[in-house]
Amino acid sequence: LGYSSVELLILLKFFLCSAFPCSAESPLSSGVTMLSFMGPETPTVGAMEVITSETYDSGDIGEEIEIHGILQLSDLRLLGDILVGNSMRGSNIMWKNWWIRGILTLTMISLFFLIIYMGSFMLMLLVLGIQVKCFHEIITIGYRVYHSYDLPWFRTLSWYFLLCVNYFFYGETVADYFATFVQREEQLQFLIRYHRFISFALYLAGFCMFVLSLVKKHYRLQFYMFAWTHVTLLITVTQSHLVIQNLFEGMIWFLVPISSVICNDITAYLFGFFFGRTPLIKLSPKKTWEGFIGGFFSTVIFGFIAAYVLSKYQYFVCPVEYRSDVNSFVTECEPSELFQLQSYSLPPFLKAVLRWETVSLYPFQIHSIALSTFASLIGPFGGFFASGFKRAFKIKDFANTIPGHGGIMDRFDCQYLMATFVHVYITSFIRGPNPSKVLQQLLVLQPEQQLNIYKTLKMHLTEKGILQPTLKA
Repeated sequence: LGYSSVELLILLKFFLCSAFPCSAESPLSSGVTMLSFMGPETPTVGAMEVITSETYDSGDIGEEIEIHGILQLSDLRLLGDILVGNSMRGSNIMWKNWWIRGILTLTMISLFFLIIYMGSFMLMLLVLGIQVKCFHEIITIGYRVYHSYDLPWFRTLSWYFLLCVNYFFYGETVADYFATFVQREEQLQFLIRYHRFISFALYLAGFCMFVLSLVKKHYRLQFYMFAWTHVTLLITVTQSHLVIQNLFEGMIWFLVPISSVICNDITAYLFGFFFGRTPLIKLSPKKTWEGFIGGFFSTVIFGFIAAYVLSKYQYFVCPVEYRSDVNSFVTECEPSELFQLQSYSLPPFLKAVLRWETVSLYPFQIHSIALSTFASLIGPFGGFFASGFKRAFKIKDFANTIPGHGGIMDRFDCQYLMATFVHVYITSFIRGPNPSKVLQQLLVLQPEQQLNIYKTLKMHLTEKGILQPTLKA
């Protein structure tokens, strides 16, 4: 630990006196701490009185020592020297971690920008890769418990269920957004037509394998791990599927929420590192109110500015579509009203301060405030949930994939919660009928069905006066 024998004796006496009141006349002699315990009313000559429940911060993050009873002044001076040295070492470690985290954060952000430049398909592969890695980290924690009982098939079945669930969700995505491509391939038509039945059959096979793997005297543990796998699938696969669904609505619905969570993570860490004094939650001792509040205001401002910048470009605002004629994803469209500048009248008190009558904003900027608010106020609870999970299993991080950051799951614990909110927000307040998606569904129908729809649509438009009725000869 880096302490001398004398320092260790002083620390021993200090901790014993923390638990029991000690006599002031119990000196350090011959390298041995002689302690005589006394009642609270025993006279204390030549000693310093320490107020009960006073806390002394040792400098280590999250570690505080409660001082009780009576200690000699010389002991306290020696103890102070020991703890100050320990504090210096802790301070150096904190700054070292700060530089490691900072450099790797900038590296990850740079790689993220590169993937954005490479297009939507690469972003989807990135989401899939992160999903698989997060699943691996959580399942590995369970396997460490499960492996000690030498029970079969846990990891095999876990990865099999991951494959089944991904097959189901990505098959649904292909059916929704790649209908014209599927129409040209007969083999894919069969898979899409019976997609849900095939997915269910695959899951049933895994279910039966689990039942056959049950071992006497370990039934309860095996069912625990079965539930572990399914909850992990719910957290990782379902949420990553929603991320991809958000991406198809337009890259801006992917970038602004994700970058808001990243901004909140960085700014909350910086505010907490430099100004943090007040602990926020016991589950995560390093989190402070100063960091939480500073992260909130920084994230709202960042989200508002990022929404303004990204709303200018079709590449970010247009829905991601697959065009069969060019055999690739395209992001070309006429931007919706959500991404067109609108004039808004300012409230009276802002008019008096800014001396402006109106302000031009993209409507999406207003929505970005809601997204940023969720990212900074509710999003961190995903991190708190992960902290509670790690404390339950007495681990510091999910893995050691990223030096200074822990595992992939440690970096994306808030993103999954954010993805669900964005999907619900889009379906509740934004999304309307998608003409391109409707057209793709019409193209896969039989000719007779298409003709019936054409006649019904023509009759409807004629009744509304949009089309002129045809004159019969």
